[in-house]
Amino acid sequence: MTDKKREGRRGLRLSIGNFLKILPIRKKKIEDAPDSDVRKTGSYKPNELAGIIHPGLQHLIVTQVKDLTEDVKLYRLEADRENGCERLAPFGAGSYLTFEMTVGSGRCSRPYSICSSPKDAEKGFYEIAVRRTPGGVVSNYIHENWKEGTRVTAQEPAGEFLYEPVRDAKHVICLAGGTGITPFRSMVKAVLEGSEDFRIDLIYSARKEKELLFREELDGAAGTDERISVRYVLSDEEKAGYGTGFITKDMVAQAAQDGEPYSVFICGPQKMYRYLDGELKGLDLRKKYVRRELFGEIRDLSDEEDYVRPGADEFTLTVSQNGQRTAIRCRRDESLLCAMERAGIAAPSRCRSGVCGFCHSKLVNGSCYTPAQSDFRREADRLYGYIHPCCAYPLSDLEIDVPAAGKIKI
Repeated sequence: MTDKKREGRRGLRLSIGNFLKILPIRKKKIEDAPDSDVRKTGSYKPNELAGIIHPGLQHLIVTQVKDLTEDVKLYRLEADRENGCERLAPFGAGSYLTFEMTVGSGRCSRPYSICSSPKDAEKGFYEIAVRRTPGGVVSNYIHENWKEGTRVTAQEPAGEFLYEPVRDAKHVICLAGGTGITPFRSMVKAVLEGSEDFRIDLIYSARKEKELLFREELDGAAGTDERISVRYVLSDEEKAGYGTGFITKDMVAQAAQDGEPYSVFICGPQKMYRYLDGELKGLDLRKKYVRRELFGEIRDLSDEEDYVRPGADEFTLTVSQNGQRTAIRCRRDESLLCAMERAGIAAPSRCRSGVCGFCHSKLVNGSCYTPAQSDFRREADRLYGYIHPCCAYPLSDLEIDVPAAGKIKI
């Protein structure tokens, strides 16, 4: 036997001997312990803090509704204390809330960026802006049903569209399209009040001047803080003082300073992302300096180069959940998550863009398509057949094993 092996065995014997000596000491401590109840784990300070930051579901109440444009409303939400919500969870500027609701017979969830500031949450409220979209199930439901006094349920704040000093440059060029201004409003307010410390050059695009949201607030911020500047671009109008057309790489380059690193944050509709992907290539930016907010479910798959339209327009989706199997219909142009919601199945979801993994499910059989731009699965998930139903589209009849969404009080 080698000296190394002898030393190893000797160490093992010493460890076992020490352990045997400890046993009677531990036994006596247990016997001498008081009979009083053990403290609940939630009473420890770290767990109390974790409960505040991550409350899970939050019960909220609508306290104010304001028309911003013909089709955009601003909603102020406060803690619904009668339903057990004592305070609002804190968040970082750029976060979103995912709202849970029942629309008709279907269970739905939708994420909306928080457009108020982190300190507003400390004061007791969140704000979100919702645009009514033609054929939009949830946006139309909200516009028609959310009034002052309406009780709603939302998951805790989430998201990765946050300024991170270690990763991002001190100078951030923010590109907003339409209601994509909402997280940037939160960032601007956070810089003004001291929750964040970075420079913002905001380029805000809309179709027409009347569709620009928070115009007075943004101009006021730019006029009072030298770290904030704002310029506007109109795609469907030509007016003095505005850029015309779409946001271009030249506009971004103009906002940048020679030799100074800068990050680009983008939030807007899906088509805007596609366009800017091409524009920003000419700026030779490092990948980490380009950040994009989630854009939700892809509505039109025809622009995906690798998508081959299946032979049928509708398939059978079998959902296995909690030991039960339910067969439903799924259209080729809708995500598996949308099909489940339409059928009233409570499937877990949060970002609806393939990023967070909250809807992570097992593909039992059949095939589906996931657009490359929404495929954020780990390599092991691809290897072992896991998918994100929020960004997976049917290519055949298929079966998926979906985790329980949990009981949600509405």
